[in-house]
Amino acid sequence: MRGMGPEDLQHQVAQIQTLLTERLKVRGRSLEEQLSSAGRLLPKHIRTEARFLVQAQALSRNPKLARMVDARRATRAHGKVVAYLRGIDPAARRNERILNTAALWSLYLFIAVGAVLTFAWWQGLI
Repeated sequence: MRGMGPEDLQHQVAQIQTLLTERLKVRGRSLEEQLSSAGRLLPKHIRTEARFLVQAQALSRNPKLARMVDARRATRAHGKVVAYLRGIDPAARRNERILNTAALWSLYLFIAVGAVLTFAWWQGLI
């Protein structure tokens, strides 16, 4: 397999950055910044693969160190990260977040009404 040039790796990293912005709304100047911002939005194995690409990108900038980059692993890491990010549906995530917030507020309301009724019963008002 031929060596992976810095342009190839840069293209792969740019694609991942675009997907992170589109799918998870994570912004940053570099992939490294985006990964730190994404935090737990990404599973550990995906973060690990993306971090490998960040390290490979740093190595590929130096011609002598670029030979140390495992092109097959970089391609495999890129494929895994892209496949995961393409599987994310932003609309479904937004709906899930709205439903979770509504459920939480319903729980708060239920607890508050329960507390008021319990207090009223305890005082002999009902």
